[in-house]
Amino acid sequence: MAGDEQRFKSAFDSLHALAYFAPEVDAALTGIGLRPGRMPYFASRSAAMGAVGPEVVAATFYNFNPEVVARVIPRAWTLATPEQVLDARLEGVDKALTRLLGDHVKSDEVAEAAELAREAAAGCTGEGRPLYAAHAGLAWPGEPHLVLWHAVTLIREHRGDGHIAALVLEGLDGLEALVTHSATGRGFNLAAAKLTRGWSDEQWAAAAGRLEARGLLDAEGALTDAGAALRDRIEVATETAARGPWDHLGPERTARLEELCRGLSRHVVEAGAFPDGVFALGRP
Repeated sequence: MAGDEQRFKSAFDSLHALAYFAPEVDAALTGIGLRPGRMPYFASRSAAMGAVGPEVVAATFYNFNPEVVARVIPRAWTLATPEQVLDARLEGVDKALTRLLGDHVKSDEVAEAAELAREAAAGCTGEGRPLYAAHAGLAWPGEPHLVLWHAVTLIREHRGDGHIAALVLEGLDGLEALVTHSATGRGFNLAAAKLTRGWSDEQWAAAAGRLEARGLLDAEGALTDAGAALRDRIEVATETAARGPWDHLGPERTARLEELCRGLSRHVVEAGAFPDGVFALGRP
């Protein structure tokens, strides 16, 4: 698919990321015993991999402070099994999409988008993509709106795994990736990045110092020419690694799927899928 991160987010990402903000999903996950706060997010997104430890979750999520992850994983698995978490997440997504889409949830557009998205997901590959591969091993849901959500989830995690490979190739750890992404002006602002990803001012400053020593940031924390070129290389590599679903689907059906999902994304956003000022979780 010809496009960039912002294009992907505006057309597809909100259809997946609403699961991290919808009260129905949070209620379903806390209803099976998970503690409110960060636990439902870390547990629900990692549950497809089984009862993995905090090291695995931090590695596959990449830009979260491992200390924050370790506060809730593996404790989550003592409160609910991964299978229970996955069932609760899907139950919550069902209720959330039913509310957010309203009469559209049973529409021909949703059914068509679900069929196209499922076919696009067949173009994803699991090699070197652990978070995608774990979700690809789950059974497909039956209802079209849940098929669409699952397919977009597969495509999103496939894209994210490829993005992490690009970050590793450029020698950026999770926090350094977050710092440089914030410096592009296209990611989180500093306060939001530190808060949502769990990094202290001291940890952030240390990462910025390492990046400055490499010539990627200047003394004010702005990207240097070398830093901007590095971020450009990362985006190109991410897009290249993410082409599988769209090459498989073909340009005409890809354009149709994008058109359908952009309309559905706009609908869920306007229906209040996210708190004010929040569109999706983003990536480093």
